[in-house]
Amino acid sequence: MTTKKSKTDEKVTEEVREKVRYSDQELQEFKTLINEKLAQARADYEELKAIVTHSLSNDTEDTSPTFKVLEEGASALSKEEAGQLALRQHKFIQSLEMALIRIENKTYGICRETGKLIPKERLRLVPHATLSVEAKNNRE
Repeated sequence: MTTKKSKTDEKVTEEVREKVRYSDQELQEFKTLINEKLAQARADYEELKAIVTHSLSNDTEDTSPTFKVLEEGASALSKEEAGQLALRQHKFIQSLEMALIRIENKTYGICRETGKLIPKERLRLVPHATLSVEAKNNRE
């Protein structure tokens, strides 16, 4: 004797199953968010690059001799800081681009260590995250 499941039983069973990936609609929402962050990150990166290379400046700052040693030191430090920030920004841009690839592959939002879904709240705050908070804490 075989037992036949009712449609209600099947629906309940589906809801009980743990969600393994985000829906296409949810992925589209994340894609929009990431593209917005990516546009801002690229603009910030270009500004930082301009500070380091002086491309926004038309003066003779690097060619005229100056005896303001303290100001030169501060200028060099801010250039160095801008360079470091530019490197971090470039890495952030790459992480966002990789997140877009994961969206296309429909693997976005899946923790690479636990295989579980990363909560939406975390992904909204850190859209390039590849680890759940649980997995990240286990690493530390």
